[in-house]
Amino acid sequence: MVTMHRQGAWKIAVYGNEHGIPHFHIEGRDFRASVNIATLELIIGTVSGEILREATVWARQNREALLAKWQELNG
Repeated sequence: MVTMHRQGAWKIAVYGNEHGIPHFHIEGRDFRASVNIATLELIIGTVSGEILREATVWARQNREALLAKWQELNG
């Protein structure tokens, strides 16, 4: 697992040995959600709308780095 971004009480992480479409995780103390890197759509999990918006703003600006890390860990 590689933490790509940390903000307040949540973080964006990319894991190795994953399957399916390239995605990242938004994780906090009481939640975990998976988000498609290409579309920035929520795949599964729960996260507040505010945190999802903040995470996808960061992810949109860093999409290439997220995808490169996902491919490195899962290629």
